[in-house]
Amino acid sequence: MASVRARKETNKLYLDFRFEGIRCREQTLLDDTPTNRKKLEALLKRMDAAMTLGQFNYADFFPGSPMVARFAQREQCSDEHRASVDGVPTVGVFKETWFHEMMPTWRKSYSKGVVQIFDTHIIPRFGDKVISHITKADILDFRASLAKVQPGKDKSRAPSTVNKILKVFRLMMNEAADRFDFNSPFNTVALLKEPKKDIHPFTIEEVNQILTTVRPDFHNYFKLRFFSGMRSGEVAGLRWKFVDFERKQILIRETYVDGRVEYTKNDGSQRVIDMTLPIEESLRAQWEVSGEQDYVFCTRHGQPLDNHNVCNRVWYPLLRHLGLAKRRLYETRHTAATFWLAAGENPEWIARQLGHTSTEMLFTIYSRYVPNLTRQDGSAFEQMLLAQRAKEASHVH
Repeated sequence: MASVRARKETNKLYLDFRFEGIRCREQTLLDDTPTNRKKLEALLKRMDAAMTLGQFNYADFFPGSPMVARFAQREQCSDEHRASVDGVPTVGVFKETWFHEMMPTWRKSYSKGVVQIFDTHIIPRFGDKVISHITKADILDFRASLAKVQPGKDKSRAPSTVNKILKVFRLMMNEAADRFDFNSPFNTVALLKEPKKDIHPFTIEEVNQILTTVRPDFHNYFKLRFFSGMRSGEVAGLRWKFVDFERKQILIRETYVDGRVEYTKNDGSQRVIDMTLPIEESLRAQWEVSGEQDYVFCTRHGQPLDNHNVCNRVWYPLLRHLGLAKRRLYETRHTAATFWLAAGENPEWIARQLGHTSTEMLFTIYSRYVPNLTRQDGSAFEQMLLAQRAKEASHVH
């Protein structure tokens, strides 16, 4: 952090700051007084602004400093040479270290996404740049370029996609800033605002229509999805050893993603789902079909169902056949949540069934589908007024 300091032996002020990852101290002939401190603090603000914009030239502020020659020499060197001189690596070099350290903590599917983001977006733009040299202006320009219309396409990237790229880059930059003692340029860069996503749950009539029409070998599968709120990977990866008919519980311990069994989406997703009647009915019926297999829903060879194939070969054709609007299979999860809320189930219980750590997300996503619960129609207020008036009237009489 840049600051104005005073030397004890001379009581003269000096500036203490960092530039391109190097700590710099520039002596002045000013005595340590409040007025002089204010002057230097104003200078530091101008310097910080220039650094943020990537326009800081050391010679402009300290023309007689020996550091001018050092930074001039650095500019003539390659990025690799600078990294070896100062001990601060380029983005490409540090990425390899960071990946090596973080990969064991990431799910395979998440690792695949991170690698793709770096290979496609970050390394081509910043790979040869010393990591401590990246400025706020660089990040802002990067954000703007990501949000532009993509080559060969007629629309720009969605804010959520841009933010996903920035979040991954920010994680690495923040770790590097902590490790090599510089200020991360992401500290004051905001993510793009993302429009609220609407959900499209099914009505009970639509669910009944789907379950009575779907091909028999997928009836139990869709019934479980509509009434359990399980995610696609959780249903695909469900093993019979995690189905407890005696306690009427489903233990969510794994997920099946990209052809691999992995840890669930997060720790909160490790949960116990209570078997309500339709869930138990679907699982007991499925036991008669695949009870001797490892997975509850599987192919003829005992392998987990592929969600992509289920959607393209069964789900979307079924919706077209019934004349229903095309919706993601994930809407079955939203459907279960809205059913529970509309029925008046305890919100905390619902959050646990879905794997949410709190009820906040529950009300944020689903509140408009349950007016009787949230009282958005004003009826609760009217009832309070009527009760108060009745109480006052009783006192009068």
